Amino acid sequence: MTAPPPAPAIAAMDIHQILEYLPHRYPILLVDRVLDIVPGERIRALKNVSMNEPFFPGHYPHHPVMPGVLIVEALAQTAAILSFKTLGDKPDDKSVYYFVGIDGARFKRPVGPGDQLVMEVAITLSKRGMWKFSGQAKVDGQVACEAELICTLRKLEN
Repeated sequence: MTAPPPAPAIAAMDIHQILEYLPHRYPILLVDRVLDIVPGERIRALKNVSMNEPFFPGHYPHHPVMPGVLIVEALAQTAAILSFKTLGDKPDDKSVYYFVGIDGARFKRPVGPGDQLVMEVAITLSKRGMWKFSGQAKVDGQVACEAELICTLRKLEN
């Protein structure tokens, strides 16, 4: 028995398309472009890190470093896009995509102004509205951060 062919990757998404899938806006929107995505499997996206980021003046001003928590947030936003694309849905004002857990987060190298952060996220489990992902954020092919993320989509009560 032969394995089924791999699912085709969807073309890149620009910032206008990303804004349809993420409720985040400046200064917390941390995904600039989706490079490729295979719904139900994986996604690759990027964040262009600029000296103009609002966190740099206060986070080691003598040696600007992107806070690790924001790198993990960039991975989570990338995972959210993958989730919505997998479901064939978009967020609305009556739902929120939450972190449930972050496991095994490790930071391997600093990320600074001028770096291009490439987030690679894969679904490892989807069950009863819970999603588990493995993610890596890389700069120039070197791992800057890796983590397992657990997220869920919740409906808001009005």
